[in-house]
Formats: sequence, structure tokens, C-alpha cells
Amino acid sequence: MKKQPRDKKAKQPKKENSILSRRDLLQIAGITGAAAVVTQVITSGPLSPDAIQGIERGHGTDSNSEYEWHMGIDLAACIGCQYCLWACQATNDVPSEDMRWNVGFPDRTEGGTDFFITRPCLHCQEAPCVKVCPVGATYIREDGVVIMDYDRCIGCRYCEVACPYDVRRFNWKVSTDDNPYQPTWGVAEVERRVRGVIEKCTFCVHRIDRGLEQGFTPGVDRAATPACVNACPVNARVFGNAKDPESPISKFLKDNETFRLREDFGTEPKVHYVRPDKEA
Repeated sequence: MKKQPRDKKAKQPKKENSILSRRDLLQIAGITGAAAVVTQVITSGPLSPDAIQGIERGHGTDSNSEYEWHMGIDLAACIGCQYCLWACQATNDVPSEDMRWNVGFPDRTEGGTDFFITRPCLHCQEAPCVKVCPVGATYIREDGVVIMDYDRCIGCRYCEVACPYDVRRFNWKVSTDDNPYQPTWGVAEVERRVRGVIEKCTFCVHRIDRGLEQGFTPGVDRAATPACVNACPVNARVFGNAKDPESPISKFLKDNETFRLREDFGTEPKVHYVRPDKEA
């Protein structure tokens, strides 16, 4: 019996540049499903951050605190000097550029205007990092500051993955290097962190707390104001209590049209930006 000729397409070699096979997709789907189950377990029930915080801290987003700290950054006024970045690294004893708590880089608008944008922790009201932490090591204080408990942190890095703004840094090693930003840009006001924990901007909460105890006003008195705000030579950064209508940040928000990064995420950030130009 005469053999039928094979279809020409069958003679073509199998493509080897496929990114994912059907088997790969099924494996990923299985892993993703398992991860979803694990996430559901650690973010609900007695081990959830909400439960841990409710039992041990008493902190949460629904508070009667008279303070709610916000920051404003005027991109039109910023000159890209990076003083804010260096002051942060000196004050919080962050010796490595790879570990920067305050991120900064040049950018350009669609209309061709060059500007420099800086991004500290945005201290979100609905913080994804808080929701995924399985041990309550990252939590929201009554004044809205998202803070780390380094003693509780287990280094799982869930919060680093969950943060949509890339402002968390994992400490891979114990750094014994001298801090190149000291003493020119400040001296260390907090202890250097141990290996294996997540680090991030704290709005210089140690200054806020100490300042309030001494009768200072954060955002007005330099001793109670974040180092990055103090270091700015053109006053492009503003800080203060959003619940006080006379605070610098309240006046800033009243006098300027501002936006927040990726508001569509629903994270409710506490850092507000003025656009770098007046383009439509």
C-alpha cells in the first residue's frame, strides 16, 4: 500500500524558542495555587498581622491619634542635588548605595521636561507590606507611619515582594564598612541593622517621637523633622501633620495641585508630588 505523503508542516523542525510549554504552565498554575493557599493562611486567622497587632500593639489605621504624618515633594523645584539621599544614608547609617532607603533617579516627562524624582517609603494607609507579613514585623502606627520591628522580622521578604514601589531593602550581610556619607551629611542617629532583616525609610520616626517629647513640631523644628527634608537646599520637600490645618504639609496640599504614585493601586500613600511642569 502506497504511503500517503506527510504534510509539509510536519517536516518543519519544532521551534525551540518557546518561552513556556503547556507542562510549564500547568506547573506554574499549581505552584501559584499553593502559594495562594499559603498566603491566605498567613494573612488571616490568629497568625495574621492584624491579629498580632491587635493583641500586642494596639496599632492600626483606624486610630484617634491627633497626628498623621505626610510628606510633599515638589518635582518642579527639585534640582536633583541628591542631598536628601545622602542625608538619609548618614542619619540612618545606611553605608551602601545598594541599600538606599530613599531612591532617586532622573526622568523625563512626555513633553520633554527633564526632572529628578525621589521616592522614600510612601507609608501607605492600605500598605500591602503590612498585609503579607506573617509575623507582624511591619505594622502601621497610630500616626500612620509604617514601621519595622527588626527583632520580630524573620527575613522572609514577603513585604519586599508585596511593595509596589520598590522601597524595601533586604540586609544580606552585616556591614562593617565606614559610612562614606558621615560626617559630611550627618551622624548616625539609629543603630545599624543586623543581617537578615528588611530595612526601609521610617520618616525619621526617632526624630518625630523625640521631638514631640521635647515640645518640638515635626516639619517646623529641624530637630523633629526628617533628615531628607532638612537637607533640601531649595525646600522641595515638606513634612508635617496632615490633621493640623496650619502645618507645612497642610498648606502645601492646599496651595498645590498634587498627585500620588499609582493611586490606582488603592494603597493611599502619604507622599504627595507636585508635577515637574504645567503641561496638559
